[in-house]
Amino acid sequence: MTSSYVCQKCRQPLQLDASLADLSPSSYDLLASTLASPPARPPASGADRLNQLSAPANVKNTWKRVVSAQSDSPSPSSSSLSQRLLAKQPNESYVFLQDSVVQKIPSPAPSGRMGRVSSVGSHDFNHARSPKPQQRNTRPPGPLHSASSPLSHKVKSTNKLFSLLSTRTDIDHPLCTECTDNLLKNLNEQLKDTMRERDGYIAFEKELKKEKQREDELMEEVERRIERLKEEEKLAIEDLREAQREKEDLEEELRALELEEKEVEEEESEFWISHNTHMLTAAEQTAQLSSLRAAYAHDSLVLEKLERTNVYNDAFCIGHDGVFGTINGLRLGRVSGVHVEWAEINAAWGQALLLLYTIARKLDYTFDSYRLVPMGSFSRIEKTNGDKSSYELYGSGDLHIGRLLQNRRFDFAMVAFLDCLRQAMEFVKSQDHAVDFPHQIVKDKIGDVSIKLQFGVEEAWTRALRHVLLALKLLLKWTTSAAA
Repeated sequence: MTSSYVCQKCRQPLQLDASLADLSPSSYDLLASTLASPPARPPASGADRLNQLSAPANVKNTWKRVVSAQSDSPSPSSSSLSQRLLAKQPNESYVFLQDSVVQKIPSPAPSGRMGRVSSVGSHDFNHARSPKPQQRNTRPPGPLHSASSPLSHKVKSTNKLFSLLSTRTDIDHPLCTECTDNLLKNLNEQLKDTMRERDGYIAFEKELKKEKQREDELMEEVERRIERLKEEEKLAIEDLREAQREKEDLEEELRALELEEKEVEEEESEFWISHNTHMLTAAEQTAQLSSLRAAYAHDSLVLEKLERTNVYNDAFCIGHDGVFGTINGLRLGRVSGVHVEWAEINAAWGQALLLLYTIARKLDYTFDSYRLVPMGSFSRIEKTNGDKSSYELYGSGDLHIGRLLQNRRFDFAMVAFLDCLRQAMEFVKSQDHAVDFPHQIVKDKIGDVSIKLQFGVEEAWTRALRHVLLALKLLLKWTTSAAA
């Protein structure tokens, strides 16, 4: 096909597909039947339709001159042109006149020349723009309207198809492939928005139906409530009448009670006189009772405090100071790097012996083979059988021969003390099997450490003394709790 078409969107030249050239009448009818009917539009005047066209100003002015010339001197040819142009529907396109034709149109011209210009303009428009449906020319064939060739027939069929597409839709045809793809994308987006809007309307319709159903149920509930209230109203009226009858009876009783009230008031006056006298007497007795109760409560608190007081815990406070066990703040033991005076150690041994002696007296227990002699820093332990030796429970830091022998006696005194402690522990266990001592005493060892100092290690000796103080603390605790 030699005719040239341009895209109605981007105005680019188009090369039509070969299938459009061989479009049969049945195919054309099938395409036309699949298109929707054009939307109804209100009729518009010729001037409005002319203003809607995107044509040059000189073409619009030429159109106005032709219309005015036709109205002044109508002719068959000009009347035919006016009918063809004004008979177009709002959804059809106007016929654009090319500038080369417009320049040949005189101001008011005879009707024969006007018809020729219109025909030429229509022919040029079909090649410069997408075809729109044209009114068939009813004039007899002339020089410009000879018998159509096969090519002309194909052009007319294509133009007619494009015109039909343009009138049945809101889009001018033909379109290029790129513009068609963009158009399809836009239409798909519009379709999605429309579907979402449709879903929203459907959901809203469902909510309206549910709301209506709830309103109907509410109305039914209200009607049932109204019926129930009417029944209650009837019952309330009956109760009111019964209450009125009771009111009359109560008024009669009230008058009788008022007479009795006067008599009771006189009796009440006499009662209050005697009551006040009794209350004065009772107030004096209550004051005395409160005083006695306060004195009793104070004395009870003092007694309870005294009962809770444990003089043994205050007299023998056993604790620790680092690696040293302490009794009444006196450290018992020696380690390298920390200097502890022998006077402090001897005083601590004196307090320990005094504590063991006090526990034995509290338990009324007599040690086997030994007698404790608490004498402060110079305490000793005496044997009650055999040679009745006496061992000094204090030591010294001197290194002469006599002092070494005395330190040996100091070891014997500590072993004797450990034996007395073992006897006291066994006596307590015999009285209470639940008592548990963490370190067992075997000969000169408590736990796994020997209590002897001579030729021993000071750190081990200090640990053994800490075990001794722990055993004394447990003995004191059990003794005071048993006594309580």
